[in-house]
Amino acid sequence: MSFWLANRRTVQATDTIQRFDPRFWTVDFPRPAMASVVTTAPDALRVDAVFQKADDLIGLIWESADRWDHPLLAYDTDRDYARLTLSFRWRSSGVLPLNAINGPTLTIEGRDAAGNPHARYVRLWNYAVGTPTDAVVTLPFSALAGGFLLPGEADPVYPSDIDRMFISLVAPGYSATATTPFSPAVTGWAELSAMRCSGHKPMLTIGDVMVPPHGLCMATGYDDGYNQTPARILRTIRGLGYRGSINHYVGMSHFFPLAPDGAGGFVVDPALPALNPAAEHWHGAFLSAAKTMGYTVILSQSYELLAQHCPPAWQQRSADGAPARTGWSPPSALLSPASTAANDWLRKVAVRLAGMLTEAGLPVRYQVGEPWWWVTADRKICLYDDAAKAALGGSPVVIPDLGATLTAAQKALLDAAGALLASSTISLAAAVRTAAGSAPCETLLLAFLPTVLDPATPEARRANLPTGWAAPAFDVLQLEDYDWLTAGFEARRTRGRAEAEARLGYPRTQQHYLSGFVLNAADAEAMWPLIDAAVSEAQALGVAETFIWALPQVARDGFTRLPDATAGAASEDDMMQPFDDVLFPIAIGRSATVTPEFSTNVTITASGFERRNSLWADARLRFDVGPGVRSEAELGELIGFFRARRGQARGFRLRDPSDYSSNGMTGTPTALDQVIGAGNGAAARFPLVKAYGLGLDAQQRRITRPRPDSLLVSVDGAAVTSWTLDGLGEIVFADAPAAGKTVRAGFLFDVPVRFAEDRLDISGAAFAAGEAPSVPLIELREDA
Repeated sequence: MSFWLANRRTVQATDTIQRFDPRFWTVDFPRPAMASVVTTAPDALRVDAVFQKADDLIGLIWESADRWDHPLLAYDTDRDYARLTLSFRWRSSGVLPLNAINGPTLTIEGRDAAGNPHARYVRLWNYAVGTPTDAVVTLPFSALAGGFLLPGEADPVYPSDIDRMFISLVAPGYSATATTPFSPAVTGWAELSAMRCSGHKPMLTIGDVMVPPHGLCMATGYDDGYNQTPARILRTIRGLGYRGSINHYVGMSHFFPLAPDGAGGFVVDPALPALNPAAEHWHGAFLSAAKTMGYTVILSQSYELLAQHCPPAWQQRSADGAPARTGWSPPSALLSPASTAANDWLRKVAVRLAGMLTEAGLPVRYQVGEPWWWVTADRKICLYDDAAKAALGGSPVVIPDLGATLTAAQKALLDAAGALLASSTISLAAAVRTAAGSAPCETLLLAFLPTVLDPATPEARRANLPTGWAAPAFDVLQLEDYDWLTAGFEARRTRGRAEAEARLGYPRTQQHYLSGFVLNAADAEAMWPLIDAAVSEAQALGVAETFIWALPQVARDGFTRLPDATAGAASEDDMMQPFDDVLFPIAIGRSATVTPEFSTNVTITASGFERRNSLWADARLRFDVGPGVRSEAELGELIGFFRARRGQARGFRLRDPSDYSSNGMTGTPTALDQVIGAGNGAAARFPLVKAYGLGLDAQQRRITRPRPDSLLVSVDGAAVTSWTLDGLGEIVFADAPAAGKTVRAGFLFDVPVRFAEDRLDISGAAFAAGEAPSVPLIELREDA
């Protein structure tokens, strides 16, 4: 394997940081408030806050245990703050000042001396020197007390067992019991600078790995990383070996400003700026730091918007009027490509994203992410919102089931919907190109193949993979297929890529591949091997860039990609060993010796009983082909072949005269000879095997070097031809065999071998006297 799922740090490199390092603070808040935290200096951070209603509260958080970083990069857990002092300069504006009731309060969560959970509320103003908006705050944890008035209301903090602490920020109009909306939203900020930690154990050990570059890029998103500093996120990406590009999704829930909807909620208001102040500051810092670290950034925008903030008139709807909803909780809505208001808002956001890239000194790289007409779980396509119906003729034909056989009128409707989708997305790309002006500009389209090419809805591609996207509408086509990948649908993946390429015409050099992701941590062990193999496959296919999607799952599961052959620096286990696909030139006949061998540990107990442990599942063959050399000409041929293989260095094929067929040992192959698997409706790849023995006691031998012209394959007893032979003896079906169908194969095969020594002792006189030379060969393991 070329990856590692690290769950903890052991011998890897470490460094030290000052406890309370600004890079490792986070923010959090209940919706609809928004906030972000960025580092402004090595000893400073800034929180930008957006308050939407009177009871909004935002927290600036330090956690004793690092829950966010990759295990190899996390700081060590230390809950003991005794004899420590944290000091910083506080500056703020637009939030309640230090001296106000409900002003900035430090909540400390942990346990008391008896181990019982407790929380203390420390009023920062009690430990401040200066003005309510510009002061030096000093927090001596062993002499710290909660309470509003000191010493009368003192509630001493137990400093030796602290889980986390957070500083609360609220708007000047704060009320804990009122939900009155602010119109417009109230914005504010707070800055902690000159941050110092002194006293007992002021430093923390932190992982400091630097995985060598492995040729992969990283994908992440603001909805996942809004609570962390850009510096922290970029440190992780770089430390784990990702270089080149970062594909960053601006998200569907945190970046936009909101306005009251008059019914107690908040919606996107197209009259407001493209990004709210918190997101604007965060992305500015992120792009600037990425530029400094040598990355380019692809900013991704989708047609997805958190449903509770999406104007009703913008939303896609099914024929019965139900709005399109994803399965996330809370759900998101899909914007209608036919809605003028939605399209205008999307273009405004796209133009601002282009502007931010230009301001950071980065090339403009803009992605339209997964645009589609939503299809519900019961296969209803959502292209019947008022704007879409008007654009599609006023009263478009209803498609009650996208998986049913469709009429010509229904197909024509899907084609028209595809043209609408193409027009909307291309208008975004055009707006970005115009905004970029003379700056370098690249537009990208991301298609999620399991949805747009779902075999259960074969005509959906008319609407969701429209030919209007064909090259050169965009500069790059990005493909992802993780639903198929993690479910094992190999045939669908192969066919889906081929269809997308044929339909849209982007060469591999103008393609990207996104591999991932693992939704649930419990699936990590099963899914990361598939994801890792897929990125290596994509690199081998020659796509321009390959991304892991996404950073939060990489950090959570400890996914650590190691350089392999496709990245130019192969590990010993993953590197393909040199093999010349040529046959040993001499027909060795039955005079050669063949020796199958196993490896078994035998332990004899004190009472004389044996315990045997078989170490190998399959025998390894040894040959001595010297006795098969029968003439001076063959001897010369042997020497030449040995030199061409450079002794042991390169493998080759050998025809074992005693065992070379799937039918018995030497019989003529038939399509029913060997069971190589059972269909499950998903798997399309079946390695060739040969069984020795019967039933549960049969020993399975992997066949990696079949003779291609001899192969015969059957499914449930019927011969089939819709397959190809992949490397190392794997049958790959164009369509996965149905569940329960038995897959069999017949074949002739050779043995992969190498010379057992780097020397070849030949005596001409001895050979002339009839003494055969010794030419030992050893079988190669190719299926590990």
